[in-house]
Amino acid sequence: MRICAFLALIALVAEPALSSDGVTIAVASNFSRAAAELSEKFADDTGITVRISNGSTGKLYAQILNGAPFDVFLAADSERPILLEQSGHAVAGTRATYAEGALVLWSGEAGDCPAALRDEHGGRVALANPATAPYGKAAIEYLSTEGLWDSVSRRAVYGENINQALQFVATGNAAIGFIAKSQLTAPQLPEAACTWELPASSYSSLEQQAVLLARAADNEGALRFIEYLRSEAAHEILARHGYGVTR
Repeated sequence: MRICAFLALIALVAEPALSSDGVTIAVASNFSRAAAELSEKFADDTGITVRISNGSTGKLYAQILNGAPFDVFLAADSERPILLEQSGHAVAGTRATYAEGALVLWSGEAGDCPAALRDEHGGRVALANPATAPYGKAAIEYLSTEGLWDSVSRRAVYGENINQALQFVATGNAAIGFIAKSQLTAPQLPEAACTWELPASSYSSLEQQAVLLARAADNEGALRFIEYLRSEAAHEILARHGYGVTR
């Protein structure tokens, strides 16, 4: 029953909603629940309606290049916002780090996460697609650094984004998975047998950046939302969801 509720929650946060009114934000999957809470608080404080479309950073980036009607991009990395700024798809000077992510190993069945990862017979390992999801890229960076990639690559299963990676391991379709630390606060997450936060030094920083997109250059509400990400109210929400903040 809890797994069904968890899958319903995943489906809810992944549902896109686009409109020409208010502010429309493209949000990296790992940040979906925090973004929903931030948007609600922002709307209460300002009266400005916010709509969210969630997805992997790489896929959202491709949609923006192809003219998707987003006003703000909350990426899970700094690479894509920089590229958008350089190509003229984002407004120069609006790019800023809004959160620092972290990577964890999670399992509902293994008693020791690092040991299960190293066990060649330890079952499937879930991670997000490294081509489109920064958290998946960070997972492979860690595995390569630790000399584990050759072994893990033969039993890896890839989620389209970090939410799907968590879905694989939470439903038992993978024995262990690399997920975002922020996902540990999901209310319907099944009980973990083990959780282990990877050393921050073992992969490149998951610096998550926001940027105002060119189509919204004159959208005051969109600019106010980016500024709101720097507020104490936003920082409190971010910290509660397991993110580091830049003050």
